[in-house]
Amino acid sequence: MNRPPVPAEFLSKRKPAHRPWYRSRGWWLKQLHRWHWMSAAVSMAGMLLFAATGITLNHAATISATPHTRTIKADLPPSLTALLAKPAAAGAPLPAAVAEEVGRRTGLDPSAKPGEWSEGEVYIALPRPGGDAWISIDRGSGAVSAEITDRGWISYANDLHKGRNAGGAWSRFIDIFAAACILFTLTGLLLLYMHSKPRPMTWPLIGFGLAAPLLLLLFLH
Repeated sequence: MNRPPVPAEFLSKRKPAHRPWYRSRGWWLKQLHRWHWMSAAVSMAGMLLFAATGITLNHAATISATPHTRTIKADLPPSLTALLAKPAAAGAPLPAAVAEEVGRRTGLDPSAKPGEWSEGEVYIALPRPGGDAWISIDRGSGAVSAEITDRGWISYANDLHKGRNAGGAWSRFIDIFAAACILFTLTGLLLLYMHSKPRPMTWPLIGFGLAAPLLLLLFLH
């Protein structure tokens, strides 16, 4: 049985060859959009904080802050004062029982904090974001002096921006936040590249964003 000939127009319409995933524009767009919004969600709160505190730090000289200082006096019982009379290595923390009692009487926590031991006194520095604090204990009499300084919420936010005395957990958050910002920026740049053909202002705007800070650094002092 003879089959009729296939029209020439059907022979020319061949099925396109299957592209591997790494050459598929749709696959890359999907991945870039996914990582872009995920990194944006992770870094959103931190980006707002660091952008706002960038402004307050840039105008720190014009933003006044009035520190509030509170002084606390207390006395340790003789049984705990006796523990301070024992020799201590440089930088050794307070004995656990002494630290617990000092914390209860002052509202400060000196546990595991390094102490500066002298012949008649032990001093513990307790710096914090947006303020400062310290404790001094007379090794002979057990008299406790403590001071707490609060410089306000703007100073607190500025110190978080710098990572000043904010602890290890905040330091790790800054690392994670910075990595999320890098991912957000790079995926955004790649998305701009993939959508730039119908948007002729894409590269002039990117060039301006790169050139503006460089020109300011070179010519404005």
